[in-house]
Order: sequence, then C-alpha cells, then structure tokens
Amino acid sequence: MGLRRLLIAVALLAVLGGLVYWANRAKKAEADRPSSAAPKLLSIAEDQFQKIEIRPSGGEATVLEMDASGKWEITAPQKLPADQDAVSSLVSTLASLNSDKLVEEKTSDWGPFGLTSPGLRVIVTKKDGKAHEVQIGDEAPASSGCFVRLPGDARLFTLASYHKTSLDKTWKDLRDRRLLRFDSDKLLRVELAAKGQTMEFGKNAQNEWQIVRPGPYRAESYQVDELVRRLRDAKMDSAVTDEEIKKAAAAYGRATAVATAKVTDSSGAQQLQVRRDKDKNYYATSSAVEGIHKLTSDVGDGLDKGVDDFRNKKLFDFGWNDPTKIDIRQGASVTSYQRSGDKWHRAGKPMDSTTMQTMIDKLRDLSAVKFLEKGYAAPILEATITSNEGKRVEKVGVSKSGGSFLAQRENEPAVYELDTKVFEELQKAIGDVKEAEPQKQEKK
Repeated sequence: MGLRRLLIAVALLAVLGGLVYWANRAKKAEADRPSSAAPKLLSIAEDQFQKIEIRPSGGEATVLEMDASGKWEITAPQKLPADQDAVSSLVSTLASLNSDKLVEEKTSDWGPFGLTSPGLRVIVTKKDGKAHEVQIGDEAPASSGCFVRLPGDARLFTLASYHKTSLDKTWKDLRDRRLLRFDSDKLLRVELAAKGQTMEFGKNAQNEWQIVRPGPYRAESYQVDELVRRLRDAKMDSAVTDEEIKKAAAAYGRATAVATAKVTDSSGAQQLQVRRDKDKNYYATSSAVEGIHKLTSDVGDGLDKGVDDFRNKKLFDFGWNDPTKIDIRQGASVTSYQRSGDKWHRAGKPMDSTTMQTMIDKLRDLSAVKFLEKGYAAPILEATITSNEGKRVEKVGVSKSGGSFLAQRENEPAVYELDTKVFEELQKAIGDVKEAEPQKQEKK
C-alpha cells in the first residue's frame, strides 16, 4: 500500500514539473516575441512645428514653413500661400503618429520592405531646430498598411494606409486654392457688375447689408451673404493637368462675359472676372491668383444676378419679433393697438388675440411681386409699426393704381407692387380684428 502511494506521488510531481516547465517556456517565448502594441512613431506638440518636408523618391519635394506671423506657406518647389486648414490637418496627423503594429525588433536588411530607398520621407523640424523623420516603404502583404521605420531605429513597423494618404501630399494639395483671399468678417464693400447692372453692397449702422448702388435700397441679407459665400468658395481645381489648363485659357478667350465681382476688406480690393462658354462652363481670372481657372456652376450661377435678386421684397423688417404698437390709418380714420405683455389693447379695451395675430401675420407677409420706379400716389391705407422695444418704427403706405396696389416705405424712393390677393387678405384681416369676449363669471 505504501509503495502504491509513493508511485502516485512521484507521478503527480512529474506532472507538476512539466506544467512549470511549459509555463516558464511560454513566458520566455512571449518575452522574445515583438510586442503587438502600436508604438508611437512621433509625438510632437503642434505649437512646436516650424517646418515640414514631404520628399517622395520619384518626384519633387514639397516644403512648408511657418512665417513670422504664425501662418504656413509653401517654400518649395515654389513659393505659394498655403491652405491653413489643409496644413493644420497634416500637422495634427504628424503630431501624434502611431504605427499600426511592431513587426520586428531588429532589422538589418531594409531592402525587402522598400526602406533602403524609401518611397516617401516626411521630415518635421521643430522650433528648437531638432528634426524628426518618418520613412515609408512598400505595402505590407495581407495588411491594409505599409512598412515604416524611423532613421537610426532598428525596429520595423507598419503604418495604416489612411495615415500614408494623409501624409503623401504635394504642393498642389496644400496650396491655398481660393481665387479671392479676403476676410469675410472684415468686408467693407462688395461690388458686382452683371446683367448690365452695377451693384454695390455695404453695411449700415446695424451691421445689415444695404444696396448702395444703384439704390439706396434695402437688401435681402441672406442673398448678399450667399453672394459672399460663393465668392469665398471660388477655388481652383488642384487636379487639372497642364493640357486642361491650356484648354481653359482657350475657352476663356471664346467665352461670354457674365460678371465681374470686387471685394474690399481691410487689406484692400480683389477682383474676379467670370465668363461662360456655349456649353455653360464657367471660367474665371482673379487679381489674387495667376492663370485662368474653371469654376463650378454653383459659383457661376450665383454671380449671374441682377439688382432685384438682392433687394428685400418684404415691406416690414420687424420679422418674427412681434411689434409693441400698430397704427392703421384708412382715410381719416386712425386705429391704434398697443401691446402690454402678451395682451393687445385698443383704447384701453382688450383685443381678441386670434384676430390680432392674423392681422400681424398679414402685415409681416406683405411683399413685393416686383419693383417700380414710380406710380405711387395718395395712400388708401397706412400702417405704422413699432417694434424692437421702441427702437424700430416703420411706416408703409399703400395706394391704388388701376387694378394694382403699390406700396412705399417712409423716406425711401422704392415703389413696391403688391400681390392683389395678398393685400385684399390684409384688408380683410384688419377689418376682422375684434375685441376680446368678456370672461364669463362663475356662478356661486
């Protein structure tokens, strides 16, 4: 019995010894295996970038440097303004560049990975003068990435393809492609010559767009803002070939003039001339950029407008801010409504809120169907509206000319022709305004 127990104990010790042996061996193998973690290739504070060089093996290098004002510019292969947003994206990628994985801890032969003569080198020089380089080689088999190394480092990594795409840029990708380089927030004046008219837009004391020429007219601010947006977004196509550039120059010479736009900000004036060919393609030249460039139809169509396209067709400017006082004059009769809190009163008597709101809505919607130079006569109706806590007072008169109704704002020369049905609905709404029904007293 004792011998049997002894044999069992020996067997158990052998099993335990084997387990310890294999555990120690697995730990050693794990220690010898390259880490599967993704080591960081670069870690540089974004405010320390001074220079970026992108050097492809088979092409010209693109060099970016920060100027004294803190803005990026392209210094090679030619000196050009840089697209600050595009360069900021590049800096963001380089500032914290992670590898996809570590392939080998020690590599002596870089040839099989395309890293003896790397296809792409990216060099970052910091403000302290220290340089950091990343070298990118061939695509990694069975991987959505490519091989990468750091000079002086024996380790071999892979880099995700999207990182390579973010880094593999040329001067054409990173140049400022805007055809007009103005500051939208500092615009002083916008001029547009189109459809045989010359228009000029400026801002009033309330920072609202106004038509200065051929006006003065009230402007529809949204339409002027859209014009500014289109001018700001007018860009050259970075993907065009030299042959396409030659074709654009020839097409511009044969095309018909559509518009000339001029913007003036605190730094000066810039001009864009736009033409359109028989196939409705748009081309432009700019005082800020050399060459002839093809424009998108969005920009071209946005400039092909006349002054009436930018005029404010609304008779009243109080918008969605309900007025505090309304005076309606019809002939010798004048009716005044005043608001206190959310209640309207006429001669001290409370008014029905529904019929009052209907009249206000009809006044708010009063718009021109077209603009005239003359024809306004003695008014059959005048409406004076006070809003914006008493700071805005607007007076509009309406006269009748044949079967049409014409309106004019006080102290403005413009004549607005109204939609007959809309004005008749306003007249009805004015006539329908009534006093509020007295509240019924509850029976005790």
